[in-house]
Amino acid sequence: MTQLVIEVSDPIAEQLRRGAEAQGFTVSQYLEKLLRRELSEEWPPEFFEEVVGGWQGEPLERPPQRAYEHRERL
Repeated sequence: MTQLVIEVSDPIAEQLRRGAEAQGFTVSQYLEKLLRRELSEEWPPEFFEEVVGGWQGEPLERPPQRAYEHRERL
């Protein structure tokens, strides 16, 4: 396993510490989790379940579409 050394501001370090503590991780474990999520090319688990159908207001309706606008070529 590779060890990385980084410098962050005190407020960021405190935010990382609190986030790690809230999830029961060490700061290193928490940072790895954040980096894995950020660097992943896959959708997060349950992303579509949370996003699709997440609208809580009135049903959305698409307005009638106007005719295609013809423009002069440049």
